[in-house]
Amino acid sequence: MTTYLLYLAITVPLTVWVASALQRHGEVFLVDVFHGDERLARAVNRLLVIGFYLLNLGYVSLFMAYSDGVESGRAMMELLSTRVGGAAVVVGLVHFTNVWALSRFRRRAMLRSQALPPLEPNRRIPVAPPPPGPGPWIAPDSARPF
Repeated sequence: MTTYLLYLAITVPLTVWVASALQRHGEVFLVDVFHGDERLARAVNRLLVIGFYLLNLGYVSLFMAYSDGVESGRAMMELLSTRVGGAAVVVGLVHFTNVWALSRFRRRAMLRSQALPPLEPNRRIPVAPPPPGPGPWIAPDSARPF
């Protein structure tokens, strides 16, 4: 019973701490991804945090069960370190997956915004006429060997 309580006492606060940090610091990034639309950024941020909680607390709950009895302090520490480490790895993977996906959205949005033409489609950019005479790459007739 002590092992279960220690496991929950470590993993639940870890999940809550990481989720609150992601919510607090991720909103600025999301506002940039969504071109300054703060309302949309807040909504997406909340949805990401809810998904984060569901996934991580579900993982913590699924892997809490242990069929063998824990007979020593050493066995308890080994079990706790394995389970808490697994939960921390899942939290980290979810975090990096979210950051990777959002950076891809941001990159696509930036490419789309740069792809706009500088003028309306019915306008032209005037081109200067070439200077009179032969260009600098053509030698005058007197300098040609033939």
